[in-house]
Parts: sequence; structure tokens; C-alpha cells
Amino acid sequence: MSERKARVLHGAGVTLLLGCVGLVSVLPAQAQAQAQAQAQAQAQAQAQAGGGSIGDAAQQGASQDAPFITPSTDVDVLYEVTSPMGDAVMKQRMRWQVASLRQRLDPQNSAVYMITSWPDHTLTVVDEARRRQSVMPAPSQVLTPPGHTAMTGTYARLGGSVVAGEQCTLWRTKDTDGHASDVCYTADGLLLQVAQGGQITVRALSVNRVSQPDTVFAVPAGLKKEAPATP
Repeated sequence: MSERKARVLHGAGVTLLLGCVGLVSVLPAQAQAQAQAQAQAQAQAQAQAGGGSIGDAAQQGASQDAPFITPSTDVDVLYEVTSPMGDAVMKQRMRWQVASLRQRLDPQNSAVYMITSWPDHTLTVVDEARRRQSVMPAPSQVLTPPGHTAMTGTYARLGGSVVAGEQCTLWRTKDTDGHASDVCYTADGLLLQVAQGGQITVRALSVNRVSQPDTVFAVPAGLKKEAPATP
């Protein structure tokens, strides 16, 4: 796993780590299960208001000053990720289980995938081809439970867009290096697009809101543990 310097999007529901494992996207850290359960209840109440549709929730949130940045539902998203220089493009599958606050990332055509558990604050890199696993701290400790707007960073609303057939709200924010980023989030906290310097670096190709089983996030038995790579 490469440990090259990464640019991180402040407060984003899907933080961008450009330069790690060939362009990896990871969600920020979450609260303990108790805080998460409370946030879920709030998110459900918001979605149910005025008929319970995501569109209604989006209209009600028109005056909010920051996006919902963490998915409040189980989801399976396929992303196309482009390097900032535009010289590398890959697809990456992201699966999220809201009940356990776990995420799995599968880069295209790779035997390596990543499982992040925020209650445990761990990121496990699984290499099935080599039968190895590396465990390290989760890359972010920012607390933004599902159903809550971003609690760090600054956001300016730009308007609306449609990505992968989904409505989302465009926001301008900054990454940890101070670079402006335009991000598009749905009303239920799904990141659909990121653009920097006028170039789209992350774009959702498909979104499937479907229950994610525990088996998706289980680390295979019998893997040899090895220390994470260092710079």
C-alpha cells in the first residue's frame, strides 16, 4: 500500500485520498453506535417529513449551510476516479453498511480491497492474492454521524445537479491543502461527484440503495498479518 502524500477533502462524507492505493476514497470516522443510532432516527424523520421522499428532504434542506456527508442508508456505489493530473482513470466500488458504520472499497481489477470500521477506528487492507492483511488506524477521526450535516470545514452552496440519475446539491469546499473542491451530495448523504480546478476527479456511475450483508465486510480467515507500509 502506497503511503504517498494524499490530499484530503475537509469534512467530506467520502474523503478523497489521492495517491493511496491508486486513488482510494474513504468515509470519515463516525460516532459510537449510540450516536449513530440517534443520527439514523433523525435522518429517517427528515426523509419522512412532507411525504417521505428524498426530493422532499432535499427541498426542506434548501436553507442548510452544509451538506449531509455520510450515507444514512446502506448503499452500493460504483465510482469513476481520475487522478488530479488526469493521467489515470479507474473504477472503484464502494459499499456501506449504516448499522455497523463499515465501508468496503474495491478498486477495479485488483485483488486488494479495504474495509474500514469506524466503531473500531480501523482500516484493514486485504490482499487476497498474497493472502495478507494489514491493519492501521482509520484515516480520519472527524465525527459526522449519518443524518448530520458536516461538522468541520466550510461550504458554499452552488446549486443542483444530476449525477448517475440522482439529484444532488453542489457545494464548494476545500481540501487539507487549501484547494477548492466542488462536491455534489444527495439528501441522504451520498457523494456523487467531486471536481477540482474544473476537472471532475470523482463521479458516481451507478447508485444502488440495497441492504449490505455482514459477509461483505468480513475479513477472510487465515490471512497472514503484516505491518502497514511506511513512506
